[in-house]
Amino acid sequence: MERRLLPIKLDSYKPLREVVSETLRQAIVEGVLQPGERLMEIQMAEELGVSRTPVREAIRKLEQEGFVVMVPRRGTYVADLSLKDINEVFEIRTALDVLAAGLAAERITDEELEESERLLVHIGEYIETQDMDKIIDADSQFHDLLYKASRNDRLVGIINNLREQLTRFRSISISYPGRLQNTWEEHRRLLEAIAQRDAEQAMQIAREHMENAEHTLLTDMNERRSAQKNSNIDS
Repeated sequence: MERRLLPIKLDSYKPLREVVSETLRQAIVEGVLQPGERLMEIQMAEELGVSRTPVREAIRKLEQEGFVVMVPRRGTYVADLSLKDINEVFEIRTALDVLAAGLAAERITDEELEESERLLVHIGEYIETQDMDKIIDADSQFHDLLYKASRNDRLVGIINNLREQLTRFRSISISYPGRLQNTWEEHRRLLEAIAQRDAEQAMQIAREHMENAEHTLLTDMNERRSAQKNSNIDS
């Protein structure tokens, strides 16, 4: 059987389960592991040069993030991703993020502003070290804080129901070349508008941020499908 996953370097400062989850996540994002493909713990552990335990822990994390699905009595599979999924989720998220940005500009506390600024600094630091797990986590915290600042519990509840899809979309989008720095700059502009209590400007920037994220995700998806099609033709 063809080996597709490279052995993990065990000298990393990160916990092994995090290194494994990053490796598998990247393999899914890059199309090495295809949508609908069954994931075999033993095979992946052998290819990565680790035991089954960190692979099992990584799969649980990826399930929570929406990258894989576990089917009872059948196994674990890479989750499919369709244009319909992307369009529907972004229609909802754009509406909610624009609303949250406007409300946050009116209702955010000084303490929440300070915490948002700290998260923005941390994201910048993680971009420098290319620590994708921490970037994704801090990015999620940044948006969660703005949702909380809206003081609208129903809005937060709807967003939480989309969390798995949002995490997967976020991981793919910000992994696209150049998108990380652009995302950070959009966050900076958004937070600046909120700090100035400019609800209209905050809503406009939030809309642009969502449109850019969706465009990047669709571009990435189309490029990967084209590359896969060309690869199939060549073979």
